[in-house]
Amino acid sequence: MEWEDGKTLGRWEDLSTDILWKIFESFNDVSDLSSAVEKVHCSAVCSAWRSALCDPNLWHTLDLSMIKHNFIKTKDKPYVYVCSHSDLTLSRVLKVSLSLSHQNITTLIFNLQLYVPDDLFTYTAERCPKLRRLVMPSWNKIKIDGISKAIGCWKHLESLTIGNIEKYQYLTLLQVIDYNCKNFRELKLMGTCDTYSFASAMVRYLPKLEVLSLRCSMLSKDALMVILEGLPNLEVLNISHCVVLDETHQPHQPFRIVEELDASIVDKASRLKRFITCMRMPTAMHVQEDSCSMCQRTRNDEGIIRWHRYEEGMWKADEVASLAL
Repeated sequence: MEWEDGKTLGRWEDLSTDILWKIFESFNDVSDLSSAVEKVHCSAVCSAWRSALCDPNLWHTLDLSMIKHNFIKTKDKPYVYVCSHSDLTLSRVLKVSLSLSHQNITTLIFNLQLYVPDDLFTYTAERCPKLRRLVMPSWNKIKIDGISKAIGCWKHLESLTIGNIEKYQYLTLLQVIDYNCKNFRELKLMGTCDTYSFASAMVRYLPKLEVLSLRCSMLSKDALMVILEGLPNLEVLNISHCVVLDETHQPHQPFRIVEELDASIVDKASRLKRFITCMRMPTAMHVQEDSCSMCQRTRNDEGIIRWHRYEEGMWKADEVASLAL
């Protein structure tokens, strides 16, 4: 196209690589919209832009934490109905991103309120063989076989963040991690962790675990003791904002919440490089103020935080820097 003064308007595909990189670098700020969505939009501009977006340096991290589904809860499995438009948007963003990344993604971050279908989850796993860190979406629409198949693709997985999980899903997950992921070292679980069997399974299947965050979860005192005694390589344990029960909670029985950690727990935790807690302790290791809003929220929600009730993105926080988003 030529203007009246004789100047020619350049084409999008003629932009220099340096300018394109400036544009793509601006997508690193995901405060308003996921960078993945913007990259997908840009890939449709022209073949030159799509080619530039195939640079592996742009795809070490695929962050979908700002994408959420529009859904309503239902009484029957999978207990949610997801708007078809939301499903289509997620599918398109994921598939285009995976195509552009050419299997170079090492960190994959889902929103905890994304209800990823089982087939899309396994499709994603097969195209991320180099994955080292995963922040899981909701489990509602992912089947046991899907979990096993996905983890089987991630031989290099080192770090996993998951929300509340059913016991049978949890056991399967730990088993397949133990079998497939020899470098696994870091786990963050947000939900109910209040049984002896929960902790025993972790000790059995993840004996080399180095970093564990149970932040904003329900945890029994017995389970805490099993973790401290049974994970010899553990260096960092975060139980901040946890509801710690004096014994495993039984249905229809009142909670018996531990207000102060006793000397036996503190002694076993002293071997760790970092032991992070909001609870009072009988030593000077930690000084705790009585008012902690997050602790109160965990109690109000009975050990399973309803993240949608609170500030946007609060679930991403963690006192352990390597697990914070």
